[in-house]
Amino acid sequence: MTKFPVLLRTFAITLPLACGLLAGCASGGSFNPRPVSLQHSTDGTSDARLAASMLQAGDVELATTLFQKALKSDPNSLDAQLGLADSIYETGDLERARALYQQAARQLPARRAAQLGLARIALRQRRLDDAAALYRGLLAAQPDNPVIREGLGTVLDLQGRHSEAQDVYRKGLAAHPEVEGLRVNLGLSLILQNKPREGANVLLDVAGLADAPSQARQDLALAYGLLGNADAAKKILLVDLPPSSVDDNVRFYRSLRSRLDAYHLEASRTDGTATPAAVSTGIIEAPQK
Repeated sequence: MTKFPVLLRTFAITLPLACGLLAGCASGGSFNPRPVSLQHSTDGTSDARLAASMLQAGDVELATTLFQKALKSDPNSLDAQLGLADSIYETGDLERARALYQQAARQLPARRAAQLGLARIALRQRRLDDAAALYRGLLAAQPDNPVIREGLGTVLDLQGRHSEAQDVYRKGLAAHPEVEGLRVNLGLSLILQNKPREGANVLLDVAGLADAPSQARQDLALAYGLLGNADAAKKILLVDLPPSSVDDNVRFYRSLRSRLDAYHLEASRTDGTATPAAVSTGIIEAPQK
């Protein structure tokens, strides 16, 4: 694999790549919310259903309270155990969520869902080898699951194994062409492999949709920025960001492109043996998104 400039690798780490950007990491996966029952009841099952709906709606605090109430009513409820772990995960208390997932994983019916939760946590904590092992085990059992493919691809991208990540995404898209997260991840992976034109072509299929996720547009802006088309990048960013943040991003793209150009120039002068450190002597902090 061609050596990748330290600067762009640093940018990859600073991106919300492992959690927010990639749907495989951000989506729940380990708990399948069911509709709220029309019949108001006081049993734990009803509390778990309502909690799942609250979590899906983004009310993490209420969901946590209701899952705890459901567990108090039925300490053996796997739905409540996994749901509480999911809601705690969303609060950012990763160690507590990890303990809850580990507890649930001891029970066979909940093992795969709990392992997905543990994989997501390992990814957020940058324990990449652990995350890869968990995702690969899950993928062996569920090869067509797009959430698992998104997660494994994210790990591989963070490890700099972009070609492998792209293979994971493409196989997922072959089975699930409708999953936008896989396509967005593929586009960003190509950009991180220093193939911004290919990445832009992939992202255009998503970013142009009326309900496109903002991350697709921001990744497309990055691709255009690396291609030197600052005007196009700025126009795209203005859809989601205030002008001051847009200007910060555009300046960052220019600086990043300049350093990458310097890297390639130095590499060509030394027959490809230049080290990234030779041209990347500092870390640029990625702009706010």
